[in-house]
Amino acid sequence: MTDSPVVNASPLIVLSRAGRLDLLHHFSARVVVPVAVAAEVAAHSDEAARALASEAWLQQVPGGPVPDAISAWDLGAGESAVLAWALAHPGTVAVLDDYAARECAEVLGVPVRGTLGLVLAAKARGHVVAARPVIEELQRAGLYLSAGLVERVLSLVDE
Repeated sequence: MTDSPVVNASPLIVLSRAGRLDLLHHFSARVVVPVAVAAEVAAHSDEAARALASEAWLQQVPGGPVPDAISAWDLGAGESAVLAWALAHPGTVAVLDDYAARECAEVLGVPVRGTLGLVLAAKARGHVVAARPVIEELQRAGLYLSAGLVERVLSLVDE
């Protein structure tokens, strides 16, 4: 990773609701939050909005222009801003859960990590002992994951 990751609203909201913003902070000491994402967070989550106001490592940045290659995907403002930032800063990881945004990132060659990937990275780095309880916390906080996906992912970390 050559730059700080850039995060979308959904991971911020779910991690905040679960009290697990540490997973994002363990991933990187500084995380970029485009203004469009901050606006979505403010409209949907008191917990995440408080974190944006109080956590200096969550750095809000103005949004730049969204290239036509991203606009053509008709994504939300937050997803588009995250991908535009990542595209303008090569090597930046986009933290996204939205399927269409992840597909767009793949087409554009933007590295992506989802909320579930943050859990796996935390386990690999020794920040969490077991992934299953953390995943269950995130699901209770509103992260939708199919049972099959959870089991496939947990098998990757021998759980």
